[in-house]
Amino acid sequence: MRDAAAQTITYVQADGAAQQVRARPGVSLMEAALRAGVPGIEAKCRGNCACVTCHVYIDPRWRAVLGVPDAMEESMLDFAEGVSLRSRLSCQIRINGLCDGLIVEVPAEQRVLGM
Repeated sequence: MRDAAAQTITYVQADGAAQQVRARPGVSLMEAALRAGVPGIEAKCRGNCACVTCHVYIDPRWRAVLGVPDAMEESMLDFAEGVSLRSRLSCQIRINGLCDGLIVEVPAEQRVLGM
């Protein structure tokens, strides 16, 4: 039986491959991806907002549901390659009860600028 509170999140790779993950509210997008074995989410700092290896792209229309990046996340994104207005760190986004159907795009690779 499926958990009624769990939300369905779709992680899409750069090559278009998609993986649907069910996750409960309160879990970060990074944690949900790691638990489900989603490729491309390295999460070297394990969710401490100290690296950019959980960088993802999210449609800005979801900002009302997910919130906007705080100052620390914005600062860390300065070190990620391929940053755009859609960039977020998946460790900083908590799944809530309104995330069902969220699409998360994973970059082709997680690279830190200058490294």
